[in-house]
Amino acid sequence: MSIYGYIRVSSRDQNEDRQLIAQKELNIPLSNIYIDKQSGKDFDRPQYRKLIRKLKKDDILYVKSIDRLGRNYEEIQEQWRYITKEKQSDIVVLDMPLLDTRQCKDLLGTFISDIVLQLLSFVAENERINIHTRQAEGIAAAKLRGVRFGRPEKDLPDRFEEAYALWLGNELSMRRAADYCGMPLTTFRSKVLKRKDGRGPSV
Repeated sequence: MSIYGYIRVSSRDQNEDRQLIAQKELNIPLSNIYIDKQSGKDFDRPQYRKLIRKLKKDDILYVKSIDRLGRNYEEIQEQWRYITKEKQSDIVVLDMPLLDTRQCKDLLGTFISDIVLQLLSFVAENERINIHTRQAEGIAAAKLRGVRFGRPEKDLPDRFEEAYALWLGNELSMRRAADYCGMPLTTFRSKVLKRKDGRGPSV
């Protein structure tokens, strides 16, 4: 029997220390702790995949909380079943003692564990959906207030307006007009097409 730990943080800017300390207290060998720094929306994570390949019958996998395993309701349950049924390994969720497949392996214990898993998986995914909804609403509200997102546009070259007018009057080709104001052709094309469509500042 081997023991493993799995840690996930949502981005490279987040710190995994809290989860790592909790797992080191269980005397899990550092070589058996797998860490992914990416979203929990799916299970296509390199370290998680390596861990799954390592797991075998009677091994134990520790996670700090169910949302560290993932946030997709259906995929969490699918992976849980795969680990416990196909791999015949145990899972222990440190923040939720009821989710410990080493305990109560009778029918009632399994039934209770399954209910708790379904509830917590649903809560984890619902929170993810709510976060995205709040982000979308916040962005929409900010746009109504005139807040602009993305990189600020670079100032146009001094001769852009003249080049644009010459191109518009068919006095210069687009390539020559771009050269005239010292812009790459693709950038000049993008700017003048936006201007013609009314999406850029007027001449």
